[in-house]
Amino acid sequence: MTPSAGEITLGVEEEFHIVDARTRHLVSKAGLLLDMLPKDRFTKELQRSTLEANSAPCARLEDLGRDLGRMRATVIATAAEVGLGIAAAGSVPLADLEQMKISPDARYERMLDDYQVLTREQLICGTQVHAQIADPDLAIAVAHRVAPYLPPLLALSTSSPYWLGADTGYASYRTLVWQRWPTAGPMAKFASAAAYRRMIEELIRSGVISDPGMIYYDIRPSAHVPTVELRICDSCPRVEDILLIAGLFRALVLRALAEVRRDPDGEVQLEPVRAATWQAARSGLEGELVDPVEGTPAPAAQVITRLVASLRPELEECADWAFVSALAADALPRGSSAARQRRAFARRGELADVVDLLLTETRPGGWGNGGHCSPAASG
Repeated sequence: MTPSAGEITLGVEEEFHIVDARTRHLVSKAGLLLDMLPKDRFTKELQRSTLEANSAPCARLEDLGRDLGRMRATVIATAAEVGLGIAAAGSVPLADLEQMKISPDARYERMLDDYQVLTREQLICGTQVHAQIADPDLAIAVAHRVAPYLPPLLALSTSSPYWLGADTGYASYRTLVWQRWPTAGPMAKFASAAAYRRMIEELIRSGVISDPGMIYYDIRPSAHVPTVELRICDSCPRVEDILLIAGLFRALVLRALAEVRRDPDGEVQLEPVRAATWQAARSGLEGELVDPVEGTPAPAAQVITRLVASLRPELEECADWAFVSALAADALPRGSSAARQRRAFARRGELADVVDLLLTETRPGGWGNGGHCSPAASG
């Protein structure tokens, strides 16, 4: 049975960087923090300089925002007790590869042995959004159909212009780091969930990956919960940007469900999607994006404004239209985190100022106290 808008709850996994509050450098101290944090909400990641927070599933975007805000407030306060800071961004500019350590875990140690520099350089953080779809066949079909509309969502999240002390020239260098993995990128069409599982089993037999969790598509059926999981986005410094992305993603999922009912055999050409993803990673909100309908370049704000408008029926069905349209109207003039980071650096030429900006924007503001934070009041 196809789920209705009210049945598509949303959840978010946020990855955070851990930095030394004095030096602003990445530090491998996740273990220290995880010993102090609620174990049902916070968990380790591949690098010890990173930890993950997991929201509750929420039907309303405002409830999701409050949950994310409370988790941020908790981890930031805990980190401050031991001289650490928490930054939500695709990357932070100050890091020493020689000082980074893999989390103690047999799976991660195998990844280090198998993938070498890809594992050592995984100093990146993403935001994953889950939209509930219990039917695995529908989840497979939706994940493929939504692919052309993901680059604009990436552009809204771009927050990784700096890498190991240098400006990369990209708004999301995390995207380029991530795409080196053998199973990264847009998801191909599969006839069924069974066909998808067979593909994973073949990859495991090949020895290229070791388990289903290593399917790193930009969007995929989750490996552990009954959802479609958006994985393309950088970690977002501002809670409001996560809510905008989550609201648009749910609307896209709802539209894709209707398309699958009308045309179950429809297929997306992935080469244009890969090109559009690169363009979004390159320019973020400050340049042009590839329009997912026309396939031609246009200013990012124009592409996203059109996308929001085209999704009005689905957003209204989810009771999200007023909130999401206001979030978009606030986000587009503000621009990407990548651009704000570059402006922070330009003032004095100090990368520490970039880290300070990320630490400040990661604070939950009105979302952290259980209250409602409107887009207009959040800036």
